[in-house]
Amino acid sequence: MLAKGIVKEDEFTINQPIGRSIKDRKKMAVTDKNSKEAITHFKVLDRFYNSKITYLLACLETGRTHQIRVHMKYAGYPLLGDEVYGTKSKEFDVKGQMLHARKLGFIHPTTNKYVEFDSNPPKEFEDILIKLRNREIKES
Repeated sequence: MLAKGIVKEDEFTINQPIGRSIKDRKKMAVTDKNSKEAITHFKVLDRFYNSKITYLLACLETGRTHQIRVHMKYAGYPLLGDEVYGTKSKEFDVKGQMLHARKLGFIHPTTNKYVEFDSNPPKEFEDILIKLRNREIKES
């Protein structure tokens, strides 16, 4: 994922409950009211200081609706391109939030066996990473 801002910690965990937002019923939020436990572990993969963007890996311990997006907003680092939990931004002309599940695994409900799927990031995500890396080199 690509988040706005420079995350200072190399690794961190957010353990905050998530439930329906009281202010906007279409959104989820960190809240103690009618919420469920939500734990996300984050690891910084790269920092792009010139663009004020951080590239992170997230590992979910729980699976709540919009969990990564809500936890990153709560931490003060909304995802690049996330118009629901972040702010509108025309930078890089992104279409949707820069969040990609490289690996997804779960216990299959019918077979009760663990299944796992891998996927490379879409071209748009990779293109933005290239632009960010090039900007760091040019402006260093």
